[in-house]
Amino acid sequence: MVVMLREQGHDVLDIRGTPREGMKDELLWEVAQAEKRLLISTDRRFLRYWNVSHSGALVVLLKQAKLQTIHAKVMQTLSQFTPEQWRGMLVVFRDAFQSTRRPRTPDEKVNG
Repeated sequence: MVVMLREQGHDVLDIRGTPREGMKDELLWEVAQAEKRLLISTDRRFLRYWNVSHSGALVVLLKQAKLQTIHAKVMQTLSQFTPEQWRGMLVVFRDAFQSTRRPRTPDEKVNG
C-alpha cells in the first residue's frame, strides 16, 4: 500500500521498521500533527481524537483485518476526499459502513 500511495504522489511516512515503530499512540499522534500528516491506522484508540483539531485520520476497523481488505478500504476512502477535506476529519471504516466525523466549530450550536 505504501508503494502504491507513493506512486500516486502521496507523501507517505511509514514507521514500520524504523525507530518510531512501537511508539506510544500519544507520541505518534503528536508526530503526525507536527508534520501535518493524515494518520492511517487500524488502532481504535485514535478515535478519541475526533473532537480536537488535527490533520486528519483514517481508522480502519475490520473484524477480519486481512492486508488486502485493509488496502482496498484505505484506497477507496482516500479517493473520496481531497487533501483539504481531510484536515480535521476522522473517518472510521468498518466492515459494513463508513462514518465521518468533524469537530464542531465554535459557532455551531449543540442541540438538546
